[in-house]
Amino acid sequence: MTPAIDSHYAVLTAMLAPALLMAATGSLLLSANNRLARVVDRLRILLTLWNAGERGHAALENQILRHRRRSNFLLRACLFLYCALGSFIGTSLALAVDALSGQRIPLLPTVMGLLGMAFLLGAAFYLGREVLAAVRSFEAEIRDEMA
Repeated sequence: MTPAIDSHYAVLTAMLAPALLMAATGSLLLSANNRLARVVDRLRILLTLWNAGERGHAALENQILRHRRRSNFLLRACLFLYCALGSFIGTSLALAVDALSGQRIPLLPTVMGLLGMAFLLGAAFYLGREVLAAVRSFEAEIRDEMA
């Protein structure tokens, strides 16, 4: 192979690592969006009950509050995941631009990759908070039903 072809393969190979992170982030996004849809569906049911005359029922109002909190955690997690996805796409593009420019911007791909990982860390934090809130909400619903 000629050196030009070797360098093109090296660039494409380097671009695979961010592509794997993009795929993993996409899977997390799918999961988080599914969880968000389920929380929103449950919240709609609770609001229907509230509008049907259950106003003032403390347990129902607490459930609505808990589900709103969960939806906010999931929304933040999704925003972080979309930012991570954008950062990993940027990392892949920055690797190509760096290679085409003769390695004149070597820090850009690294910074973009680190930024993506920081966004993933933030998303993991909010996903963890949502799971904790879901378990606590479920335990509170069981307590309310048994009371």
